[in-house]
Amino acid sequence: MSDDPEEGMLGWDESVFRDEHVFEIDYVPEVFQHRESQLQTLQYALRPAVRGNRPLNVMVRGPPGTGKTTAVQKLFGELGGQHGVRTVRVNCQVDSTRYAVFSRIFEEIFDYEPPSSGISFKKLFGQVAERIADDEEVLVAALDDVNYLFYEDEASDTLYSLLRAHETHSGAKVGVILVSSDLDLDVIENLDGRVQSVFRPEEAYFPSYDRNEITDILRDRVDVGFRDDAVPTTVLDRVAELTDEAGDLRVGIDLLRRAGLHAESRASTTVEPEDVDAVSEEAKNIHLSRSLRALSDTERALVETVADCDGEQAGDVYDAFNDRTDLGYTRYTEIVNKLDKLGLIDAEYEQLDGRGRSRTLRLTHDPEAVKEQL
Repeated sequence: MSDDPEEGMLGWDESVFRDEHVFEIDYVPEVFQHRESQLQTLQYALRPAVRGNRPLNVMVRGPPGTGKTTAVQKLFGELGGQHGVRTVRVNCQVDSTRYAVFSRIFEEIFDYEPPSSGISFKKLFGQVAERIADDEEVLVAALDDVNYLFYEDEASDTLYSLLRAHETHSGAKVGVILVSSDLDLDVIENLDGRVQSVFRPEEAYFPSYDRNEITDILRDRVDVGFRDDAVPTTVLDRVAELTDEAGDLRVGIDLLRRAGLHAESRASTTVEPEDVDAVSEEAKNIHLSRSLRALSDTERALVETVADCDGEQAGDVYDAFNDRTDLGYTRYTEIVNKLDKLGLIDAEYEQLDGRGRSRTLRLTHDPEAVKEQL
């Protein structure tokens, strides 16, 4: 055995990467391929804001990992340099109530957070509306993963406040972009009538990328993010194949980064197919990991309880959950419904002999994989 602890490792100044940030979740590529028509729809809707007018509202839909957030970020990057336009993107996985959404908008406008307590929503809303009216700015608010607002029954109130701001505060001009990855959610149908009457959006649909499109996009990331010749074509093809199977481009981008790190751990300056295979299972769970991180402690506790009681009836799962949290059945049911809508669990009704119908709770992922991510 060698006495040199650095043998078998690359030096600190050696790397397969040219720019590892290219593979981070917040990276916005210079070249954004295969989404030209969707970008045109967004640009058309927001063009009035550049002229100081209220923009058209937009509904952005599509499966996870199809470029929706990147399109919004890219467009907001362009609008950020325009005088009189204020853009704010709110991650509704994190800010899933009306108050939280407006707190995030407040922070972006005033450059500091509002007080965590002691300020009513009415006052918070008023300060936001008054500032954009006084500064003669047009506010474009993107509610990313807006489906989370629906899961918390907060969507209609949030949208109503944004869309009616000009009625309560003269000169307040607001446009809204809703971004949803839940294809089973009919956004318009699930809004209150008072909101439906004023929310008539342009629509931009982002379909899943096909295999050739995936390869094109991943090749661009490789060219920008890796050193020359660090990723052979055989590796790129393998990553594209696994990405296509997962149906989520983010899996492929994360897989490239993990494979690069694995190659470095072997003291190799070239990524090989064995590096991809070694980390493929971790990359497949990227969507699961992000979904779990967005949950509250109580919601995570229920996921863990279902993992322990996978396939049991809802009443039995509640008993175990109550032992952990002391929460009542009503709140338990609300969380079950949310996790069901998020696709983390299946809550199916089954007919029981002589006992009517009861829901059975099952995880949609392998219980052990879920526990590891928790």
